[in-house]
Amino acid sequence: MAWRPFMSLLAALRFLTRMPIPGPETRNEDLGRAVGWFPLVGALVGLVTAGAFRLGLRWWSAPVAAVLAVAFGLLLTGGFHEDGATDAADGLGGGWTRERVVEIMHDSRIGAYGAMALWVQLSFRWAALVALDRRALLALPLAMVWGRWSVAVLLTALPPASQGMAAAVHQGVGRLPLVLSTLLLGLLNGVAWWLGFRDLWQPALAAGAAVLLWVVYLKHRMGGQTGDLLGAGNQLVEAAVLLALMAR
Repeated sequence: MAWRPFMSLLAALRFLTRMPIPGPETRNEDLGRAVGWFPLVGALVGLVTAGAFRLGLRWWSAPVAAVLAVAFGLLLTGGFHEDGATDAADGLGGGWTRERVVEIMHDSRIGAYGAMALWVQLSFRWAALVALDRRALLALPLAMVWGRWSVAVLLTALPPASQGMAAAVHQGVGRLPLVLSTLLLGLLNGVAWWLGFRDLWQPALAAGAAVLLWVVYLKHRMGGQTGDLLGAGNQLVEAAVLLALMAR
């Protein structure tokens, strides 16, 4: 029992990144509990990606450094959420029924909607790094914290819309992962405030609105969530937070 928090943290790192994580083998039942640690992993990914951008500025211009940082971040995560958002765009854009949407999302090929969505995702992250400059070291981790927190909310608020990994994870998600995820969210926002980000109500409002709208939309359109739709929600919330942080 005492090892469960440690095992769920390992599971979160292994699930959301491509880092070689040593330790005991992850069990299926650890994945549901791992959701509680997602904001912490998001902070790590955002910090490393933004750090790569700041390091790249020593040798290259901001646009070049931002491209390299985005590429590094994709290597770190395997494009996990980006892939889900791409599949979700294809499914929601090309399917008229829930069954057809799910069928399209399960297709490994990228369609026109997915290609456009992927271009927008990566272009926006590149533009955000360039625009934020030094503030990226705090802003990008903060945005990814909110984005990963949205996964716990969606899994708690919506039932599975199809069978798959998300359905298996949903079975292990109870109140504790959502509570832990929210506590980490508050703690990491507190760290950002302490480091100089004072107007945190703006990204909080943007993230809350994005999560609420996505929940309502998915409940009406799909009757639930899938892994790809969770990835899309993560990307939407992350973008909403970055837009709020960059607003003049």
